[in-house]
Amino acid sequence: MHPTDRLQGETPERLAERFGPALTLPEARRIIAHVVQRGGDSLLGVQQLRTTARKAVEAELPIGQVSVIERRASQEDPFIKFAVGLPDGAVVETVRIPLERAGRFVVCVSSQVGCAMGCTFCATGTMGLSRNLEAWEIVEQVRLVATELRASGEGRVHGVVFQGMGEPLHNLDNVLQALEMISNPCGLAVDARNVTICTVGIVPGIDRLASMRTRIRLGISVTSAQTMLRRSLVPMEGKYPIREVVEAAKRFHERSGRLVMFAYALMGGVNTTDAEAEALAELLKLMPARLSLIDWNPIAGLPYRPPTDSERDRFHDRLAGMGVPVIRRYSGGKDIGAACGQLATASTRKSRPRPDRPGAPDSVASDATPGKSSDTA
Repeated sequence: MHPTDRLQGETPERLAERFGPALTLPEARRIIAHVVQRGGDSLLGVQQLRTTARKAVEAELPIGQVSVIERRASQEDPFIKFAVGLPDGAVVETVRIPLERAGRFVVCVSSQVGCAMGCTFCATGTMGLSRNLEAWEIVEQVRLVATELRASGEGRVHGVVFQGMGEPLHNLDNVLQALEMISNPCGLAVDARNVTICTVGIVPGIDRLASMRTRIRLGISVTSAQTMLRRSLVPMEGKYPIREVVEAAKRFHERSGRLVMFAYALMGGVNTTDAEAEALAELLKLMPARLSLIDWNPIAGLPYRPPTDSERDRFHDRLAGMGVPVIRRYSGGKDIGAACGQLATASTRKSRPRPDRPGAPDSVASDATPGKSSDTA
């Protein structure tokens, strides 16, 4: 048995194929429904499962265990953040996000412990990368929220967004495997059309998604449309320039029919200029797109500040005046470190020197408490 193999990472079809005659497909479906939908921690409660089949699965594929180390509810809005402990002692963060329609929630999940992208404005980027999450560890983040909602009667998980800790396209095999279980009727039964994968722009990963003709949504973090500025903020710009990223997003749109969402974190005095708005409008002419503006959320130790009201309004109006479909997106849970860009576990955060950033303010403009947060949508 591989040490990372767990039942929550297997679809019923793969499970039945794996065990051959020892396990029928109906039995595999009952097992997955029992473990993933109902949160069973043992196969003894599975109905209509032969003893020989149960013992075969138990011997080779145990049920994975994670734990909720901390649960924090925002006092400002209905966002809840979970610190999830993994078997090796690592911790990731997951956020429960309410939708406007009562009883519906989105789960913002992490795909890695830390992140290798090194974006200078993101708390997770200060951690470095420890490891990829296994598919079952991603599934468990959604399952624990679904279980809590079911027990409380508050509603159900309507969607999933891969915008927590880590770069999903840097761990695409496990993300796609997790998605099979998240969307499987015997698993978490989340419609794939309500799943969004967000990326800073890993072009081969975007093209792989496009080739699958998937129903999922794609989100791109732009940050800047100007090469030198973006490279100072998003180091991956040096490998995959934003224009190439947008061209890959266009291929995804053409093959999937899904409208790509471009996200833009507004940092006062950095990327809110008229020149930036003009470059952004020119970039987004390449394809049908929707742009969401998000205020940068304060993170202790990082030399940025949120935009002023006048900076935000001017930037928004400038884009709208040039015909860019633009909206302002709310990022909740700031008081518990659950807002966009804030996710990071303090126990593994690393202090790393930062390069000079054109346009960055001289002083640190943040009084936020160090800790954990998330890239929620």
